[in-house]
Amino acid sequence: MKEFKRYLVTAALPYANGPVHIGHLAGCYLPADIYVRYLRAKKLDVKFVCGTDEHGVPITIRAMKENISPKEVVDKYYKIIKDSFEEMGISFDIFSRTSNAIHHKTASDFFLNLYNKGSFEEKETEQFYDEEKQTFLADRYITGTCPVCGYSNAYGDQCENCGTSLSPEQLINPRSTLSNAVPIKKKTRHWYFPLQNYETFLRQWILEDHKEWKNNVYGQCKSWLDKGLQPRAMTRDSNWGVKVPLPDAEGKVLYVWFDAPIGYISATKELTDDWKNYWRKEDTKLVHFIGKDNIVFHCIIFPAMLKAHGDFVLPDNVPANEFLNIEGQKVSTSRNWAVWIDEYLKDFPDQQDVLRYVLCANAPETKDNDFTWKDFQDRNNSELVAIFGNFVNRTFVLMHKLCNGKVPPLHVNSLDETDKKMINEFAETKIKIENLLDQFKFRDALYEVIDLARKGNKYMQDKQPWIVARKTTDNGQPTNEAQTSIDNCLHICLQLCANLSIFINPFLPFTAKKMIHMMKVIDKMLDWENAGKPNLLRVGYSLRAPELLFRKIEDAEINFQVEKLKAGLVASYQLPISSNLQPVTGNLKPELKPTIQYDDFAKLDLRIGVIVSAEKVEKADKLLKLEIDLGFEKRTIVSGIALHFKPEEIINKQVVVVANLAPRKMRGIESNGMILMAEDKEGKLYFINPDTIIDRGSSVS
Repeated sequence: MKEFKRYLVTAALPYANGPVHIGHLAGCYLPADIYVRYLRAKKLDVKFVCGTDEHGVPITIRAMKENISPKEVVDKYYKIIKDSFEEMGISFDIFSRTSNAIHHKTASDFFLNLYNKGSFEEKETEQFYDEEKQTFLADRYITGTCPVCGYSNAYGDQCENCGTSLSPEQLINPRSTLSNAVPIKKKTRHWYFPLQNYETFLRQWILEDHKEWKNNVYGQCKSWLDKGLQPRAMTRDSNWGVKVPLPDAEGKVLYVWFDAPIGYISATKELTDDWKNYWRKEDTKLVHFIGKDNIVFHCIIFPAMLKAHGDFVLPDNVPANEFLNIEGQKVSTSRNWAVWIDEYLKDFPDQQDVLRYVLCANAPETKDNDFTWKDFQDRNNSELVAIFGNFVNRTFVLMHKLCNGKVPPLHVNSLDETDKKMINEFAETKIKIENLLDQFKFRDALYEVIDLARKGNKYMQDKQPWIVARKTTDNGQPTNEAQTSIDNCLHICLQLCANLSIFINPFLPFTAKKMIHMMKVIDKMLDWENAGKPNLLRVGYSLRAPELLFRKIEDAEINFQVEKLKAGLVASYQLPISSNLQPVTGNLKPELKPTIQYDDFAKLDLRIGVIVSAEKVEKADKLLKLEIDLGFEKRTIVSGIALHFKPEEIINKQVVVVANLAPRKMRGIESNGMILMAEDKEGKLYFINPDTIIDRGSSVS
């Protein structure tokens, strides 16, 4: 096996067009952080780099939707994303931005290096063009029907419904996202990278030299290579991005998938003057952590670019994860079907490790997995609380009760086979975890940590030191034999706690910090060289009183999260219309939802109602409980408008109600319908309110 002197670990650059959600975290950032923390614990030379991708089409689309500049978009979301990662303990050495000057210079120099070597093919081709907006359309500016699954809102580069990579030419009934017009073809000139010239190299490097790669990565690469590689444009028509550094390239920028991976290089440059050691020395191990939708870019295109340049190391591994669904449905940011990290941190303060645990224990390492709030609760309560936390707490409580709060001695000559087996588990577990982490099997490695705690619980239950303590002499003290048994049991359990803090540290760093605080030891004890040792805590050393590592999560908290998720989905379908809004000027045009048939609309029963009472829902900042008079009956409807309106302000308001919506409970209240609201670009809500008073119960059509 090849020996490496240093490690460079990257995690996919997130688009700075919105917050990050748990699918992002589970896909690449959490596994990358676990791996880096493990390498650091082994005292290896490792750099962990990432940053926001700020030049992609999603940025400009978001800018149009919010009617602000792309720069304002990336500035806004860079901070949100960076703060979310920091609070979740994702320990980047640097979190940079592709809008930084050092990146523009690095990407431009990279392009010029390939250009001067004759690595590009200059071509004039016909590309899609929006006549109304007078602009060429990047792939993401084109939507249409997917030829594979029939999804009507597939993008020109990928169908987000089935995951198929596409080109705009493959779409059925393509249309511009800028104007909804049918695009035409128009000639334009670009620089293409001839991927087919690197097919032989890629076949050898991937299919022969890296058979150890994960099956999903290896299989997808093989599929691409078997189909035959084609030239790929490395420039685009746009004014947002890294400008093509040629004198005759006005209005052209580097293609984001040429520009973005170079962000790893520019971030390393920004981080350290020794950046060349991490990118140009063959004894560097480069590892890219990504999601499966980025495999082709990191395993085919970027390595071919690096090969063409000639001065850089190639990735040693690309451990891509599959997708994480939520409550049985695919994550959809447009439908607001997501669990956002910044919102989780507000709802569950100081519970970062619970989410880290659940996402790792349920990681989509080999197939798409499903996150549910019930599973989140069950794993916390039955594994973190009942197994890991329970063992540590019982050990410290009994140590204070039976050993005066100090580490008791180990009576070696009195150890029985159960004691010896438990001690041997320390070193055996270390070997198992090491082997699994080295293979990027984080879910299985975490299981071994919890399983060791489970074995500790069984060991303590078998030894029952609280029962043994009842065997006393005439003066009420435990007999010598009893005290020896108690000492041995709690000494082993305390040494096991010390080992658990080391083993859990890459996965749950906040928990490891709590544990070493309780043990009154410094961070150095978490070094991997200490793992597996049976004598980490000194005999006679006083330890702090126990503090609970985890708390039980109640049903009400979970029900609230489920309802919040559903409410977000419902809100995404509210009508974006209001007579109170001024007409939007400029080139902004909303992205319409997929076309429906008249029969679909006819199923809605819309009625005029009047709000006769309103009150806040207890422990729910966003919800109001409304009583609405429909003329023929009164309805209770729970609506997420409390942040926009005071209850007393909306009494006697005339509203439009979806009267035939199936009832559902929100915070224990049965809601029977939904009121329609409109939202402006600032996020402010408005009632859809006719100018004249209409009889209650009147139909809206």
